[in-house]
Amino acid sequence: MSAKGELAARAEGGVTGARGPDAIHPVARLPEEWQAVMAALGERPYRAGQIFRAIHGRGVLEPGQMTDLSAPLRARLIEAGFTAPARVGDVHRAADGTRKLVLELGGGARVECVLIPMTGSAEPDADLGALADDDDDEVEPETETEEPRKRITLCVSTQFGCAMGCVFCASGQAGLLRGLGAAEIVAQVLIARQYLEPREYLRNLVFMGMGEPLHHYEETARAIRLITHPEGLNMGPRRITVSTVGLAAGIRRLGEDFDGKVGLAISLHAPDDATRDRIIPINRRYPLSELLDALRRYPLPRRRRITIEYTLIEGVNDSPEQARALLRTLRGLRVKVNLIAMNRIAASKLGAPAPARVEQFRSVLTDGGLSCFVRARRGDDVSAACGQLALSGDLARARRG
Repeated sequence: MSAKGELAARAEGGVTGARGPDAIHPVARLPEEWQAVMAALGERPYRAGQIFRAIHGRGVLEPGQMTDLSAPLRARLIEAGFTAPARVGDVHRAADGTRKLVLELGGGARVECVLIPMTGSAEPDADLGALADDDDDEVEPETETEEPRKRITLCVSTQFGCAMGCVFCASGQAGLLRGLGAAEIVAQVLIARQYLEPREYLRNLVFMGMGEPLHHYEETARAIRLITHPEGLNMGPRRITVSTVGLAAGIRRLGEDFDGKVGLAISLHAPDDATRDRIIPINRRYPLSELLDALRRYPLPRRRRITIEYTLIEGVNDSPEQARALLRTLRGLRVKVNLIAMNRIAASKLGAPAPARVEQFRSVLTDGGLSCFVRARRGDDVSAACGQLALSGDLARARRG
């Protein structure tokens, strides 16, 4: 193989399987993996740190813009095929300040991620970002003359489409085309930061966009390690929440690999197997008994709780009797419940119950001793609300056809 071909092979990398440092996408390499690549290229070890900090500290995704590197090294990285794993296709801004970014990836894939301002309402758990704020002791430094900084939550995607088939979710109804590599997941964070407005800062990160984060665990875990690395974004694991429909094996691995420090949210949506089978087909493989066992074993730090996400669907899972059944199902678990009135999607005729019905369901849970909040609707006018992220129209139609 020629020198050019060898460098290109190092830069490409796949998204699955065992890989050496030279077979991982450059944006997905950890500092020690960059050191191995630099050694193979005959470069000084400190170059590895320079490149990693340029990517993950400053968000530079093109080698030509890494001006602290020598021109020959930049040229070698470009020759090896190091290009940005994602580019912005469209930006949609909602009336409430929510911004949905449509990112173009390799092979024609287009995924969506969402910047969501936190409201600071009287019910903070109604905010998506509150999933990671149970034990929040952090106080943002301010002066008497400064305007308070605005907290932003970023919701990222982990797959192009989704294989889980949940009936209330546009991504699930479209089906799965492919999983994203760690570089493509991290690129969403790095690019989205460029769309923060003055006085805004990225407070929380939720793996809750298109796809099931634990369906290809290795890429999700690598993305978390990159995002939390002290030489890069340095985001605390407490600020990160992974949402899953209940892949028990993945929940166990997440707890073991990150000592329970990464927040966990469960898309439960039903109190019993019969109802959950109708809503979430994967429940037939991971029934409630196995899922609940994985939750009991999750190594929660003190004062942290697992978030139970429950999308209320009119006539399906929204009765007071089902609320009481949910109380029994969750008994003994350290949880809080986020109720989500279903957002309309084109692929389904299902819809949300009336507000009074939502409040009745909530009252049953709170009267039974559960912390329970109704999640605020954010970005609904640009199809950025919970469950509305979808494949682009042509691809979605082709997939369904």
